[in-house]
Amino acid sequence: MKPTEQPVDVREIRRKLGLNQSQFWSKLGVTQSGGSRYESGRNIPRPVQALLRLVHIEQIDITKVKKEDFEVAEYLKASNPELYKNLKKEARASVKKKKTP
Repeated sequence: MKPTEQPVDVREIRRKLGLNQSQFWSKLGVTQSGGSRYESGRNIPRPVQALLRLVHIEQIDITKVKKEDFEVAEYLKASNPELYKNLKKEARASVKKKKTP
């Protein structure tokens, strides 16, 4: 975590999601006891922080993500940034439509 970033209250994130420690931490490949230590103030390694952000904040199902998906996105972003920007905007709008009853 960068010095200018606010520390993340992992326990609060878990509680807002309504998950117990086992449910929350197992999605990241962390044991319940390891997660408990992080919630008690032990430093969270950067890879675990990244997974936490992806899985519990960005709500990405990492079991479905493939390396080629990232390669395609990076290629599109570099070769046609305007198309990438428009597709990203359309994808977000599509997700919002699905969530709105």
